Amino acid sequence: MPDPTEPLAGWANTAPTPATVLRPQDVDELAAALDRPSPRGVVARGLGRSYGDPAQNAGGLVALTTGVSGIHHLDLEAGLVTAEAGTSIDALIRWLVPLGWFVPVTPGTRQVTVGGAIASDVHGKNHHKVGSWCDAVEALTIVTPAGGRQQITPASHPDLFWATAGGMGLTGIILDATIRLTRVRTSLLSVDTDRTPDLDTTLDLMESGDHAYDYSVAWIDLMARGAAVGRSILDRGRFADPEQLSDRQRRDPLGFRSGSLATFPDLAPTSLITRTTVRAFNEVWYRKAPRRRRDHLQTISQFFHPLDMVDRWNRVYGPRGLLQWQCAVPPDATDDLRWIVQQISASGQPSFLAVLKRFGPGNAGPLSFPVEGWTLALDVPAGADPDLGQLLDRLDDRVVAAGGRLYLAKDSRLRPELLEAMYPRLDEWRKARDAADPDGRLASDLGRRLGLIG
Repeated sequence: MPDPTEPLAGWANTAPTPATVLRPQDVDELAAALDRPSPRGVVARGLGRSYGDPAQNAGGLVALTTGVSGIHHLDLEAGLVTAEAGTSIDALIRWLVPLGWFVPVTPGTRQVTVGGAIASDVHGKNHHKVGSWCDAVEALTIVTPAGGRQQITPASHPDLFWATAGGMGLTGIILDATIRLTRVRTSLLSVDTDRTPDLDTTLDLMESGDHAYDYSVAWIDLMARGAAVGRSILDRGRFADPEQLSDRQRRDPLGFRSGSLATFPDLAPTSLITRTTVRAFNEVWYRKAPRRRRDHLQTISQFFHPLDMVDRWNRVYGPRGLLQWQCAVPPDATDDLRWIVQQISASGQPSFLAVLKRFGPGNAGPLSFPVEGWTLALDVPAGADPDLGQLLDRLDDRVVAAGGRLYLAKDSRLRPELLEAMYPRLDEWRKARDAADPDGRLASDLGRRLGLIG
């Protein structure tokens, strides 16, 4: 009797597909997933926070890594941790912050596994200072069809290591990784806030001042029009020193306590995200922010992960789900960035989760997303507006013309013919992948959709 299949979707809930789900409980079982026969191949899956389909495999096998979780080496002197692939960033923060250490990079959610962070080469609010997740990976253990189980480093196996960094899980199954940590003296952030009247002011502030901050992010109002196009709330900061804390806070300067305040109910028959509701929300959100505030203390959750405070927040978009579109363009493409923001604003697409950040130089990963310059990300409801696809296609074309790219971990609808222009080292990645998996045992819906695999 064949194994039962389960429907799997990305965080956007737009295109579920059925797969046989394996639930290994240790690294040996996880490594053995490659030995399971399947004409449609196998891919690893963590907590399912990729928006699109990289952790789906229609008709094939999906190895769920979350049962393979934990730390098996921690060097507090050197600031190194070795964690298994299914360990979440949330778990790492809970374990490490009370010991005076923080993860090197965190995306906008803590609900990402170590393996997923490598496969997507996740970035955060500090890319302009430290790069992305894989820049802090000292070594990783991976199992590939050609090489079996092996530990690799950027020096020992550069082709495989960097093809795996942002390789969407298509070079092998990651078993564990050794990660370089960031030392902290408190668990609070000292944050400076500026409310800007338009996009040019936002860009000027970030260009002139981001170098003085460890972390920087701008929430951008993509529904504002006229002279207010691109108005933003810019938050920049660093971990606070103990001297900045109150007497009460100094009693436990490294304390970290966080959890979901609520779970969004699975009740919305339609999306609650409409032009009217988002325009009203954006106006209130913008007006309530201080025009200028300095040295305001925020918790890790408040600064890095506000959406994690509402579990299953993606349900607000209703049964059709959402699309996230995230681009990166070079530093000299500010005119292209302005055009993109103006096009989105003129379209009236309802987006309240829109952020702008600066990227530092990219790394050696052929499919790693960050390139030096600007990155803009936005969420919009899926399926509600027939003009949305045409708008995003126009934006894609402008990104390509500017020498930029889209983030594959967020994508669910990119035209495959644009991939090589966005990622000019694609042939280099394919060569490394073919060497690791000559028979094509690793597969995913994203890999087939974009032609990454044969």
